[in-house]
Amino acid sequence: MANLKEIRNRIASVSSTMQITSAMKMVSAAKLKKAQDAITAMRPYSDKLTELLQNLNSALGPDFSSRFAEQRDLENVLVVAVTSNRGLCGAFNSNIIKQVTNVASSYDAKVSILAIGKKANDVLSKNFEVISNQSSVFDDLTFDSVAAIADLLMEQFESKAFDKIEIVYNKFKNAATQEIMTEQFLPIIALDGSSDSSQDYIFEPNKEEIVEILIPKSLKIQLYKSLRDSFASEHGARMTAMHKATDNATELRDQLKLTYNKARQASITNEILEIVGGAEALNS
Repeated sequence: MANLKEIRNRIASVSSTMQITSAMKMVSAAKLKKAQDAITAMRPYSDKLTELLQNLNSALGPDFSSRFAEQRDLENVLVVAVTSNRGLCGAFNSNIIKQVTNVASSYDAKVSILAIGKKANDVLSKNFEVISNQSSVFDDLTFDSVAAIADLLMEQFESKAFDKIEIVYNKFKNAATQEIMTEQFLPIIALDGSSDSSQDYIFEPNKEEIVEILIPKSLKIQLYKSLRDSFASEHGARMTAMHKATDNATELRDQLKLTYNKARQASITNEILEIVGGAEALNS
């Protein structure tokens, strides 16, 4: 059994760790509320924009095509990997890295990475070509900063540097649950043309020009929503991980205190026995 000093040191170390994990849990809980409100408020706008594009697509018919819908033979594929800049959030980052690896292995083409998040860049750069590291976007997650990344992706596709672009990220469901998503960013997926509600609109200047304006806007919104989802998921995952870590530290601390008390009791008992034995030896 470890001596009393070693046990006291372990108790102090575990208690210090428990204070840190508890503080990190509270910080993530506070940030989660703001991030959750942001993604919840954004989803209706994103869904309505998609619905509008579907209505326009139905009105334009199959003869209309956009420069962002060009289907090509896959020679170069770009995967946008969205992780966090920091760890201590459970399997949040490792799940994305594993999914990116699976997506890359499913193609016969050359696969490159655009990393959004320091963890993606650190790990994936060992096995893939990382064309850009956009980790700083999480320092100030605004639409303008994300739109700049979306413009870069659209430029890479239009210049035919890449024939297909996909996004891999964590979709926020609740504080304890994140869903790994793999979405095609470019070329845009053919929209459902079954809607007839386009007859309710009057288009000015014309449908074709409106679509050419809305598609880049929609792509920027899609990427912004993905990053907002990932940002909220990160804080949910970290809050859950730190909650479990705090519970485990509390349990370990209690076990160490019990071990310490038992060791201290055994030490006192031994001292009493030594005193009694010495007294008896003197009397004899």
